[in-house]
Amino acid sequence: MSRFLGEIRQLGYVVHDIEAAMDYWSRTLGVGPWYYNPKVPIVNYTYKGESHQPHNSVALANSGFVQVELIQTRNDVPSMYRDFLQAGRTGLQHVAYWTDDYDADLARLTAQGFKPVMGGEVGERGRFIYFDTEYHPGTVIELSEVAGPKGKMFDLIRESSVGWDGSDPVRPFPDLSKL
Repeated sequence: MSRFLGEIRQLGYVVHDIEAAMDYWSRTLGVGPWYYNPKVPIVNYTYKGESHQPHNSVALANSGFVQVELIQTRNDVPSMYRDFLQAGRTGLQHVAYWTDDYDADLARLTAQGFKPVMGGEVGERGRFIYFDTEYHPGTVIELSEVAGPKGKMFDLIRESSVGWDGSDPVRPFPDLSKL
């Protein structure tokens, strides 16, 4: 456990081919099932203070307590994912910490000198923010709010991974408005 931010709850991998990545993780590593959204409904997205409309595909699965996120950018919108790819990298891009008290944790982190770079919202009370803290690949820190439907979806994903037998390896994201 991080003595600063609690437990790392998610490992975020930026990939060129999300379908191939889901296949590898499920067949070779036995991780799944994957909950896949070909176009994540991100609202209020900003990168370095400017608004954009990203088109990102995301797949989520758990390996034990840790969630694995696969991310493929589908357009050329400025993002830390695009920066990572343009630097010639793929693979682990960020670690995420989850919070039920987003405003307090964000205030605490910015007071400690963390500088927000990219953020947005997925579902009600599902804000996220990435900080400019990468000292080597894979060390970008994300703070992700899980107080709303996104948190319920994350619980469903974790629960479905327990005892997963390999069947139905790719499933659609649940409708956040119904959670």
